[in-house]
Amino acid sequence: MTPQQAAAWCDRHFGVGADGVIFALPGDLESDYTMRIYNSDGSEPEMCGNGIRCLARYLRKLETGVDQPPQVAHTYRIHTLAGIIAPTLQPNGLVTVDMGSPYLLAGEIPTTLVTSQDPVIDATLTVANQIWQVTCVSMGNPHCVTFVAEVDSLPLATLGPEFERHEAFPQRINAEFIQVVRPDYLKDAGMGTGRGYHPGLWHGSLCCPSGRGTDWALRSRRYSGTSGGCLQIRWSDEDNRIYMTGAAERVFDGQWLAP
Repeated sequence: MTPQQAAAWCDRHFGVGADGVIFALPGDLESDYTMRIYNSDGSEPEMCGNGIRCLARYLRKLETGVDQPPQVAHTYRIHTLAGIIAPTLQPNGLVTVDMGSPYLLAGEIPTTLVTSQDPVIDATLTVANQIWQVTCVSMGNPHCVTFVAEVDSLPLATLGPEFERHEAFPQRINAEFIQVVRPDYLKDAGMGTGRGYHPGLWHGSLCCPSGRGTDWALRSRRYSGTSGGCLQIRWSDEDNRIYMTGAAERVFDGQWLAP
């Protein structure tokens, strides 16, 4: 499938309607499967946190013929452009994804906001004639985290792309806006590169930097949520890795008849 064909599938008026198309491909010596994804604009991101949970649920049905969670937790090793990602299907139907360790240095993200060997914490960024304090993190894909008083009042459709394509981010960036509802509950808004910016939708790998960006010294359990649902984000003391847990629900099965 070409990127253009994937974009046609994602069209909400003339296609199936989606934020992206995911392919389950054969793995290699280090992985069970390979995940490739095209965004709704035809671009190819490194990976997708929500998408890989859906993929794990799909693989379970593909292998067993039964769309039910396993009786014992089962982990897949999936090769992505961000490296090996390991989602675990839990008996309660939730999926926990080992998202790996975050990349913190400017050169790893990448961004030119500070020197390449420094972390980007509360850096100043001018967007839409306004000065913002931003923190940047990469979970294998780059994120710019901005804390705001009220996420629902933001003009995401226009503001998000201006962050995403700012000259400080040479490879573009996922724009994320965070409202701290409680110390353990964060409300996220934003989407990812190539998928548009919409209030109330969620993005799995986008939620992971929110817990990290809130307090660099704090390792705790946090919940990130919007009207799209709630994700549990755990930043582990033991291995410095971020674990994301959330649901994956089958909506429908179908057959695409190409025009």
